[in-house]
Amino acid sequence: MAVNYDDLSKQVLDLDSQVRFAGVANSKGELVAGGQKENVDKMLSDDDVKMSIHYALQKRDLYTNLAYRIGRERSAINEFEKVTLISIPINSNDLFMVSTEPRADYLKIIDHIHSVLDSQKDSE
Repeated sequence: MAVNYDDLSKQVLDLDSQVRFAGVANSKGELVAGGQKENVDKMLSDDDVKMSIHYALQKRDLYTNLAYRIGRERSAINEFEKVTLISIPINSNDLFMVSTEPRADYLKIIDHIHSVLDSQKDSE
């Protein structure tokens, strides 16, 4: 059974009070599931969000070129002064993206996402 990305996004939003955003972007840079936590001030405009998704997809594509040597990318973490951005490739098209407050327990978040995604792969 396929993972419902809206449900997974909600789980991640509820997992940690410091999660600001959780969602899935496709290879076209479109947000196809998830969204921002309620009652959280937006830091980025809609255009800035699209640009952030574009950069995350671009970075994933760059590291794909090294996968034959270092293995498949499991996650990427970018810590900024005001926010931490996490991206987790789901497949060749989709990218799970999370935004948290600085210093959030991002390994707990990443482990949860991987456990759900990996259980899907195991059941296929």
